[in-house]
Amino acid sequence: MEATNTAAAPAASPGALAGIRVIDLSRVLGGPYCGQILGDHGADVLKIEPPQGDETRTWGPPFEHGVASYYRGLNRNKRGMRLDLTTPEGRATLLGLLEGADVLLENFKTGTLEKWGLGYDALAARFPGLVHCRVSGYGADGPLGGLPGYDAAIQAQSGLMSVNGETGAPPLRVGLPVVDMVTGLNAALGVLLALQERSRSGRGQFVEAALYDSGLSLLHPHAPNWFGDGRVPARTGNAHPNIYPYDAFPTGTVPLFLAVGNDRQFRQLCDALGDPALGTDARFAGAGDRSVNRAALRERLVALLATHDGEALVAQLNARGVPCGPILDVPQALNHPHTAHRGMVVSLPGGYRGLGSPIKLGRTPATYRLPPPD
Repeated sequence: MEATNTAAAPAASPGALAGIRVIDLSRVLGGPYCGQILGDHGADVLKIEPPQGDETRTWGPPFEHGVASYYRGLNRNKRGMRLDLTTPEGRATLLGLLEGADVLLENFKTGTLEKWGLGYDALAARFPGLVHCRVSGYGADGPLGGLPGYDAAIQAQSGLMSVNGETGAPPLRVGLPVVDMVTGLNAALGVLLALQERSRSGRGQFVEAALYDSGLSLLHPHAPNWFGDGRVPARTGNAHPNIYPYDAFPTGTVPLFLAVGNDRQFRQLCDALGDPALGTDARFAGAGDRSVNRAALRERLVALLATHDGEALVAQLNARGVPCGPILDVPQALNHPHTAHRGMVVSLPGGYRGLGSPIKLGRTPATYRLPPPD
């Protein structure tokens, strides 16, 4: 085994999970993202990697300090250790570390830990207070149980790709690993629920967050719509399947996205665009009317918006209570003054920069103490 010492930022006040010890055996995305969430909020997270390291260390370019940025985006606030669990010595070391741990986080293929004598039943007998969290592709049993799962494959199989993309175009992968990230969030939520229950019972339990389940859980409003009328959901591009105008539009300058959700907002939009009569047109009087007659409404809005400066219009509409925003690229979003105000870009000594925690607590906020392990 090999431990790594990493330079830390100045000491900060303890987080909400101070005193919770996590052994993070997970690799790639869902599990490490869960571990980073727990670490950001004060847990002592020890990331244990196999001798060759987490494979995402090589998922580049870009590389920073010889490590892929992909890895560095998921493994902040963790101490690091390299351990070969295929050996008796490695497994004995892990058991020693679990003596004082509260949470075990892992994403091994079903049966791997059991083969090594480290499955849930064996560990629960030895460490009855341990919360054992597994991130898996499909769960351990059932028709697809035990199969490996990666984000894009689950996007395809869960129906997400079928509703993403332009009308008439092929299904399209969402442009970020949404299934992996939501699975990581669900895993963190499951760990916190189990720790809360342990405070009453004194007992740990098994927590599982499967990518397949998480992918299906994202099918709102498409699943409820199908439950409601039996029609197969279709791709609608930027447009919302239920409400309108909830779509991207060009303007005389920059493109924007209108997110109009009720009648008052629609009338305010029409007033701001200089066509108050449009807001009382019977074809567009209610949300259902606007959704059914969206083609005619879009044609009129495109004509009106073409005469406006997009940035000035966004400010005017937001002041009127009409939700909208300019369509920015990633650097523009990360460099926005409100991003800095919300603390959503953080840095640490040694050149680390990353996304901040979106979970804001008043007394025990997230802290950023350790860059990813070397």
